[in-house]
Amino acid sequence: MTGRPGRTGRTGRTPSQASAGDLLELVRSGRATTRGALQHATGLSRATVGQRLDRLFRAGWLREGAGGPVDSPLGGRPSITLEFDDAHAVVLSADLDTRHARAAVLTLTGEILAEHSGVLVLEDGPDAVLGELGRWFAELLEKAGHRADEVCGLGLAVPGPVDTDTGRVVQPPIMPGWDGYDIRGRLARAFTEHSGAAPLPVLVDNDANLMAYGEQRTAYPDCSAFVLVKVSTGIGAGVVVDGSVYRGIDGGAGDLGHIRVPAGADALCRCGSYGCLAAVASGGAVARRLAEAGVPAASGSDVRDLLASGHPEAAALARDAGRQVGDVLATVVTLLNPGVLMIAGDLAGTPFLTGVRELLYQRALPRSTAHLDVVTSRLGERAGLVGAGAMVVEYLYAPERVEERLAALGV
Repeated sequence: MTGRPGRTGRTGRTPSQASAGDLLELVRSGRATTRGALQHATGLSRATVGQRLDRLFRAGWLREGAGGPVDSPLGGRPSITLEFDDAHAVVLSADLDTRHARAAVLTLTGEILAEHSGVLVLEDGPDAVLGELGRWFAELLEKAGHRADEVCGLGLAVPGPVDTDTGRVVQPPIMPGWDGYDIRGRLARAFTEHSGAAPLPVLVDNDANLMAYGEQRTAYPDCSAFVLVKVSTGIGAGVVVDGSVYRGIDGGAGDLGHIRVPAGADALCRCGSYGCLAAVASGGAVARRLAEAGVPAASGSDVRDLLASGHPEAAALARDAGRQVGDVLATVVTLLNPGVLMIAGDLAGTPFLTGVRELLYQRALPRSTAHLDVVTSRLGERAGLVGAGAMVVEYLYAPERVEERLAALGV
């Protein structure tokens, strides 16, 4: 099963055509959580609502909760509430960085049941990396006490632009050997090889997109325009508008790291061009400047460790990098007018954030920042995992796919 990841909205069917999938979406979103409320929202008869709910109960996707309040002044029995049953399946998700990865087993509502992190080097190539990730997944399932047949799908965050129709990365500057590779197919096979599971749907998206999606859904669900900027080995941004990730026409939205900046005129970027923001303000760029000054640092994670220990030169360089990024973000904020701008990744600490704020508030119009919160990550290193899991759930439980899956289950 393949398709475009991300949140799916209403199907556009008229109320009389509302399917079991539409009813499940109403329950999951909290817009209608009793039989009576579903009748009112859809215009379906009581008998039709009952029939369609019965399919969802038989699939194990719905359960009855506590009785709700009695709306009638004449009293009567309280309405039984309906709840999405998040215990009927689990999701596997992973977040790849250039030299490190995290993987997890999650409930359908985003709770992490088991987690593992370790060294995985993207330069070793997709076949080796995805094969190892399949082994991690199988071991994590055992640790979490779940069977392979309880997994409904796999989500993967990668540090490069992704064509969401195919799940393949497109000319990724920091993923040599991955361009155009069939990530979905290889990861599905790797999981089957290590777990014995039947082939499962695999969804892939850019890491900043999924971090933004996870953070917005978890901590800022009412924010209609949310921007997350990840500053680690490279620099990328994820944008969530009205609850959906904005990807552009082919997955290239948010590639801030390759905006040209005057300070980088002589700096060679890993993409092969000179002058990119990532070449002067990423974790990798700061690490290079520290190494040139005699401070041992080879990556953004090394810079993160130095910042955590209070290293003065690392702090000064991080603040300078923040100013470079803040200058670019003044344009982003003016264009998108977000309610939340979140800084995440290896450099997301006080020195970098201070630099961002200095230039952002200096260069952006007051109108653009009057209602803007500039914050750091709430989920930390788990943001990509949570976002990847949510992507899988939103895809698999979208109304049209609910109908396909119910039919496949014979209910």
